[in-house]
Amino acid sequence: MTQSVAPAFEPAASDSSRDDPLYRKVTLRIIPFLFLCYVVSFLDRINIGFAQLQMKHDLGFSDAMYGLGAAVFFVGYVLCEVPSNMLLARFGARRTFARIMLLWGLASMGMMFVSTPSHFYAMRFLLGVFEAGFFPGIVLYLTYWYPARRRAAVLSIFFAGVAVAGVLGGLFSGWIMRDMAGVLNLLGWQWMFVIEGAPAVLLGLAAAFWLVDGPQHAKWLSAAEKEHLIAQRDAGRKAAHGHSSNSFAHALRNPRVYLFAFIYFSLTCASLTLNFWMPLMIRDFGVHDVLWISLYTVIPNAVGAVGLILIARRSDRHGERRRHFAVCTIGGGIALSLLTLHLSSFPAMLAILSVAAVLIFAALPIFWTVPSGYLSGNAAAAGIALISSIGITSGIVSPWVIGLIKVHTGSMDNALYLLTALLFASGVALLRGVPRESRAG
Repeated sequence: MTQSVAPAFEPAASDSSRDDPLYRKVTLRIIPFLFLCYVVSFLDRINIGFAQLQMKHDLGFSDAMYGLGAAVFFVGYVLCEVPSNMLLARFGARRTFARIMLLWGLASMGMMFVSTPSHFYAMRFLLGVFEAGFFPGIVLYLTYWYPARRRAAVLSIFFAGVAVAGVLGGLFSGWIMRDMAGVLNLLGWQWMFVIEGAPAVLLGLAAAFWLVDGPQHAKWLSAAEKEHLIAQRDAGRKAAHGHSSNSFAHALRNPRVYLFAFIYFSLTCASLTLNFWMPLMIRDFGVHDVLWISLYTVIPNAVGAVGLILIARRSDRHGERRRHFAVCTIGGGIALSLLTLHLSSFPAMLAILSVAAVLIFAALPIFWTVPSGYLSGNAAAAGIALISSIGITSGIVSPWVIGLIKVHTGSMDNALYLLTALLFASGVALLRGVPRESRAG
């Protein structure tokens, strides 16, 4: 694949290597902090996957009840995601991110008090309400700083955070649950929620002092640097969107918003399956000690973190999205289907799971570079959140459906076949539904 020329809608001068020092300065200032916040947020979202190794037994929950509880999170998330992103556009990123992190950290710590299914569902719902808007807020926030051709590499850092959260969860969740059990008469999974939820509260307080709402508010940039960043951002938006409306209604009327939502739905069905069910998959490979299960989850997540960054950077380097995305989704689907072979070799099964993790995780940052090419202004805030909130309904559907399939069939094979079909469909949808000359490549 040859290096592509910068597209006409974004002048090459605005994305030249001469700007690298300025974007490196921006990246070093805002990305490490947001990355840390995203890792903590995802750890608080997926640690329920580790908690189930003890929680279901201690509280008498079935796989279907656990799946429903995992899904309820996304009910609250979907209901509040668009309003949260609209509030970010109105009140700024600093206050919005601080609010989100403080509230979700408190809700995550509150999971320690769960004792009945109704408690479980209520706390998961509140966690979804409080976290709503964080990820689409990051996507929107990055459009304030970076032109489109630089975003896949930047977004890949955040999606690496998904894998890093899996690594940290694997390293610490099993240890906390096993070795902290009984301390102060608390169960191991109770300690896990307290210890892993507390950092979000601290980061929420820090966000109010560290973040700024955009380049124009950055005291650590010179006046010329601010003007240059804003000029590049606005020039890219004007060339890409022309005279299109910036209203929320425009986002609602844009048919591609719903195409993107379907693609994201299909993709997140697979990625959430890896996030929530990976510990159980590894147990089904023949590992039964809770600490070893959590440690083995480190391997697919670590490989996935490195792989997705390399693939996303290649996509940026070649200025191509559609084929990269299709290769990742179709290849990831094939890898998931191979897990149904139930090979007797544990290393082989772990390797297949790792390939699936690399490809599925890598598809996420590539996908999110595409929607912002069709939306701007208030339409971007609403459209990105709308795509995310519709697509993330997969979190309502997939954990519950997979839990039911596992209860009724005793295995996840049929669920993996269904996920394979959805991944294939998402790859084809982006190839056929997004023009080659667009920002998607």
